[in-house]
Amino acid sequence: MTDPILLSVDDGLARLTLNRPHRLNAFNAELAHAWTQAVAEIATRDDIGAVLLSGNGPAFCAGGDVADMAGTMSGGSEVADLARTINEGILGLTRSRVPVVAALHGATAGGGLGIMLCSDYAVAGESARIGSKYASMGLTPDLSVTAHLARAVGERRALQLVLTERLLSAQEALDWGLVAEVVPDDGVLARAEEVARSWLTGATRAYGVAKQLIRSSAGRSFEEQVEVEARTIGEAFDTDDARARIAAFVEASRRRQAERG
Repeated sequence: MTDPILLSVDDGLARLTLNRPHRLNAFNAELAHAWTQAVAEIATRDDIGAVLLSGNGPAFCAGGDVADMAGTMSGGSEVADLARTINEGILGLTRSRVPVVAALHGATAGGGLGIMLCSDYAVAGESARIGSKYASMGLTPDLSVTAHLARAVGERRALQLVLTERLLSAQEALDWGLVAEVVPDDGVLARAEEVARSWLTGATRAYGVAKQLIRSSAGRSFEEQVEVEARTIGEAFDTDDARARIAAFVEASRRRQAERG
């Protein structure tokens, strides 16, 4: 049996790959449980500093496998339980201190939009298409779409996606701020890995904490958020990595000043 999700770790980079290509990586119960287990493993490992999220086959993720749901589930309570299982993985990635880059190709639709939104940086191929598509099935958005989409693109644009059948082109998704870059289709994975590696060769811990600060800010008041910022920058200042980087910055500044005379 083919594993519905693939997880490998190489020099600090976790590659998390949706692997139901024959169903456009749409989620069924098997993929849902594998997804949540893989994210839980990432959360427990201290050798992972970045995650590259991608999908095998012709699409990133077409959301939920509606045909499978209709054939195997007895009612809405089972569909809700499936969503809750997938949500465990979404919450795990979103709340973690590990930055996530998504490599998007083909279609990203329905719940796949929510999976994409739990990444922190998205690279899309030129022919990628992104949208909601829930309403065509008479269903409502899930998998964090209503929680994350409006924060990403604004309320009016979020409504445009969930209230129509529109699929954004890669360039439109870039203009809206849903993705960070658009590259040739055959360069998506390579560029996404380049982004992830930049986090690993840079101030990995600081990137992770910065991601977590922004991702968790909605649950705090302004006063609470600036206090958390003050505490975390103080903690960062005391790390060996920050001390070394600050010393290098100060020395470089002194050299430049000396050269200017």
